[in-house]
Amino acid sequence: MNTRTLIQRSAQWALIVVLIAATFGVGAVRAQDGPDATVRPDMLNMRHGPGTDYAIIAKLVRGTPLTLLARDDIPWNGIWVYARTPEGQEGWVSSDYLDVREGLDVEALPVREAPPDAGTPMSEPAAETPTEDGAPADAGGFPEGSGVPAQIIAPVNMRTGAGTGYRVITTLARGTNALAKGRNAAMDWVLVSVNGQDGWVYWEYIQLLSGYLSQLPVSDVVTSANAAPAADGSADTAASASAAGAPPPPVAGGAGLSGFGYGGHVDSFAHPDLMHHAGMTWVKRQIRFTRGAPGSVAAGAIQQAHANGFKVLLGIVGEANAVTDPSYFADYARFVGEVAALGPDAIEVWNEQNIDREWAHGHIDPNSYTQLLAQAYNAIKSANPNVAVISGAPAPTGAEGAFGSDAVWNDDRYIRGMAAAGAARYMDCIGAHYNEGIVSPYQTSGDPRGDYYTRYFWGMVNTYYNAFGGARPVCFTELGYLTPEGFGPLPGAFAWAANTTVAQQAQWLSQAVQLARTSGKVKLVIIWNVDFSYYGADPMAGYAIIRPDGTCPACDALAVRH
Repeated sequence: MNTRTLIQRSAQWALIVVLIAATFGVGAVRAQDGPDATVRPDMLNMRHGPGTDYAIIAKLVRGTPLTLLARDDIPWNGIWVYARTPEGQEGWVSSDYLDVREGLDVEALPVREAPPDAGTPMSEPAAETPTEDGAPADAGGFPEGSGVPAQIIAPVNMRTGAGTGYRVITTLARGTNALAKGRNAAMDWVLVSVNGQDGWVYWEYIQLLSGYLSQLPVSDVVTSANAAPAADGSADTAASASAAGAPPPPVAGGAGLSGFGYGGHVDSFAHPDLMHHAGMTWVKRQIRFTRGAPGSVAAGAIQQAHANGFKVLLGIVGEANAVTDPSYFADYARFVGEVAALGPDAIEVWNEQNIDREWAHGHIDPNSYTQLLAQAYNAIKSANPNVAVISGAPAPTGAEGAFGSDAVWNDDRYIRGMAAAGAARYMDCIGAHYNEGIVSPYQTSGDPRGDYYTRYFWGMVNTYYNAFGGARPVCFTELGYLTPEGFGPLPGAFAWAANTTVAQQAQWLSQAVQLARTSGKVKLVIIWNVDFSYYGADPMAGYAIIRPDGTCPACDALAVRH
């Protein structure tokens, strides 16, 4: 399983943050000099309420100073702030497009309720702000503004997507003025607009005239060319040299997953009768790939599942430090292709590749993972087009800020990076894990630890589904609730689940499966777990639905709903 170390580290980091806050008085969010924030893009919408559904009541130009008065408190909405201009105009703007003064914590601003009405739009639209080359600014890449002026500093190919595998639209000359509208999650490609044409350029060939690349919004858009493509020259050879190259085109595959299903991750697989009673039709086993191993090592797990009347999902994980070897991806793809030929129903390609326990330290990269996924997908579908391919589920975490991106990427940023790299072409379903809940899956707020999206069932569903724009369904390859009942105290890193009961575990699992079934966004739920027995530093048995006395309250609860 697989967020254990991160949860422990995050708890330690949270304690450090609290101590620092107590020492230095972080609660004071306002310094004495200068504006609270200034507008970053050429033009920014000020709205009647905190969100794009509210009317635009003013247009703010780049550099406008703002006094920040309040913020919203809507889960998964970003942070919108209620601000005042020097002229006294007040309204809501997205903090993503502000340069906030150092030392001012927008999350510590007082909360202001959203207005009940959508508001009245401004009567006269502001004139379009021209770019430096005289072309009108296009707001397409900045949801709330027009972008950041930039300049090409060396000849570079403009492409339809963020990678050398996308076709060249044209070659931009040194000195070309552009409008930077977004970036990919890895921050090595920049979405620009030049004379009304949107496209992507490699980051080393563009200079922003204000702000930083990291401040651009993340985008995964693939553009279309308004003109005939230029010849593919060497202008982005730096990108070619620094990347593994474009993923291969996907081969034709079967329909993937049909209908909704649920099941459980097993250790001994000693309770198929209880699993059937619970309405389960799937079982998951995990296989650790070692170099040179034949795919036949998976035959027993496949045969056992089918003999007991279950579909089988195999999670196939490799060696973390081997991913830096250029030949490793091909050997992994060879292995999963051989496994696919044996007839499993689905294969999950890797596991929690956003943390350095499962992917080499310093090399965590959604672009690199997408290369592996693409090779694995093609090998699987070539061997057996009816095997569903599920992308490896990242570890749900917010620990990147504490430990750095060499050790961990926050999972929301990681999956956006996968989407930007074109991963949707190489999967039938988006793998996800949800295993830190202590409230009902119906809830979207109220967790005593805070409202971070990984705490909530719907937070995970919507974050993952929306990252790919609804192009692929979500498959929970782990979904579980931890309870110490029947075992004893939990280790400190898992103390957050100390008050969860077996009855709650049963009820919440049943509710989560039902919500997933009717969501229209989820195709598969694998319950973590059925029968693991270790209860120590990693209390896997606390997640098990088969309890120490041999009963399975969750099976009964699932059976009622089934």
